[in-house]
Amino acid sequence: MSEILVLVEHVDGEVKKVTLELLTLARSLGAPAAVWAGPGITDAAKARLAEYGAEKIYVAGADEIVDYVVAPKAELLAQLVADKSPAAVLVAATTEGKEVAGRLAVKTDSGVITDAVGLGEGFVADQSIFGGGVNVRSKVRKGTPIVAVRPNSTAPEAAAGAGTEEQVSVTLTESARAARVLERVKQEKGARPELTEAAIVVSGGRGVGSAENFSVIEGLADALGAAVGASRAATDAGWYPHQFQVGQTGKTVSPQLYIAAGISGAIQHRAGMQTAKTIVAINKDPEAPIFELADYGVVGDLHQVVPQLTEEVTKRK
Repeated sequence: MSEILVLVEHVDGEVKKVTLELLTLARSLGAPAAVWAGPGITDAAKARLAEYGAEKIYVAGADEIVDYVVAPKAELLAQLVADKSPAAVLVAATTEGKEVAGRLAVKTDSGVITDAVGLGEGFVADQSIFGGGVNVRSKVRKGTPIVAVRPNSTAPEAAAGAGTEEQVSVTLTESARAARVLERVKQEKGARPELTEAAIVVSGGRGVGSAENFSVIEGLADALGAAVGASRAATDAGWYPHQFQVGQTGKTVSPQLYIAAGISGAIQHRAGMQTAKTIVAINKDPEAPIFELADYGVVGDLHQVVPQLTEEVTKRK
């Protein structure tokens, strides 16, 4: 089977869930080969990658790969593409992942597809484009297909691979050293999952009414083990921090379950969440556009509906 390179997303030596999703997806199309960029790989991380199907693990452990912004990872992948001739390269459709994909496409003279929510035989990708208004199927026609896949697009499934480790090195060009990382500040991580990786997201909008009332949204999210999101109207009003905004100008999420409470469903918001597997809308306006998209809808005041829902969820835990 043809080799498919998967760029590993990792933090403090821990493999992120999106990488397991990419390995699962790669396994359906070829032989997954994980690419670890930077120092910090552990035996536990290697075992985790092998558990989800990595036949090979290419390890480039040089500090300088993470001493500079983004470009070294693209150069590492470009070298592996030249040396190993993989069938495709998969990366996570994060902010950094999409930049790596774009740079890699230029370096390898290849086509690139971003924000894919599915990938089938022949590396044909499913995408939601034009603000979520059109669903298309796309295929790279030149070079090595480079595909950035949205987190939560594939359910991770374990299937043991050989996990054969191979050390690799890369000589960085001067252009890759143009932007150096001077400082890293570790953001304190709360008990809730990261918004773009969460399997369940509970979002509040203008209908929440105030910053204080977002405690209702947070209560349901905590009961479900979910991440909290917000519409642009809510973040612009200062009711919730902007880093939790879901939408065209915020973050794009594709959870298994998305609950939209007090969100009208403007196209800007829909562009950031409409690829969720199941959408539940809670809104007191029966004509709200969000109901056109929802799999399940509740017409009612979120301040009455959400607390009751939280109570029922808590009872069943």
